[in-house]
Amino acid sequence: MALKKRGKCAIRPPHWMSVENLTRVLEGERESQGAFQALPFHYVEISRLLFDHARDDIPDMYMVRSLIEDIRDVRIHKVETSLEKFSGTSAVKIPNLSAMEVNIIHPFVGRALQAFYKHDNPEKIPDVDRASSGQTRVANNEPRRPLRR
Repeated sequence: MALKKRGKCAIRPPHWMSVENLTRVLEGERESQGAFQALPFHYVEISRLLFDHARDDIPDMYMVRSLIEDIRDVRIHKVETSLEKFSGTSAVKIPNLSAMEVNIIHPFVGRALQAFYKHDNPEKIPDVDRASSGQTRVANNEPRRPLRR
């Protein structure tokens, strides 16, 4: 992008950003309610960068932008309807999800899995602050010790 800003190069958009490919992806997204079409993991971020900094290098830029927004809307709707059917499980696997969609569902799925875990194991309550380190806190009614200074 730095070279493009200085006028030292032209950017060729990736193959997946062609009108023909995006039209196929959009049709596939609309036809199959259970599966997501393959797109780059960061397709939203890549397209936004190219729209902001290389719009003159993208053929049919307005059509491409419209198709990407339509694809994004269809995929978000699919994610929302998939979450309505969500049932208790220890893992969730959704192939071809993009970074944007992962960030949308991450808080909900994390809390839902935590609730299912808590429901199945009432004696162990996962501590949200320690979840990244893998430590769990055992629930008890003992008074807490004062912190050392």
